[in-house]
Amino acid sequence: MGSDSDLTIMKPAADILQFFGVEYELTVVSAHRTPERMFDYAKTAKDRGLKVIIAGAGGAAHLPGMVASLTSLPVLGVPVKSTNSIDGWDSVLSILQMPNGVPVGTVALNASKNAGILAAKILSIANEGLAEKIKAYMEDLKKEVHEKADHLRIGGYPNSFDK
Repeated sequence: MGSDSDLTIMKPAADILQFFGVEYELTVVSAHRTPERMFDYAKTAKDRGLKVIIAGAGGAAHLPGMVASLTSLPVLGVPVKSTNSIDGWDSVLSILQMPNGVPVGTVALNASKNAGILAAKILSIANEGLAEKIKAYMEDLKKEVHEKADHLRIGGYPNSFDK
């Protein structure tokens, strides 16, 4: 993440990776305040065993794109609505509008949990155990929706779809 103030937004990515049993690093790397650290982090990521990088940043949000320009690893960008942000649109567009040749997979504003899930899905290509955990997670999501629909029906709300 670009700043420790992004931790509350980025923590759900760490939480879901932990839930799936995926090891991860969590640190602060600023594209603007510590460019040498960013270069070193991105250039050595693969050698440290990383397979996917999730980079969250607010404002001008250069971190995901700059990291993607320095590594062959897939980079997932999390736009962060920061205190100096223009409703988060500056971050969304800074991460989303990368030039051809430097792609960054971009999730919704403040949606680090989705970045964590997507990273786990990428890793599951070569890890059948992880793929099974993700499949079970998806089944749980489906079950939650059915339970919520049943709750509404039991509560007396009409729903001809569920008849």
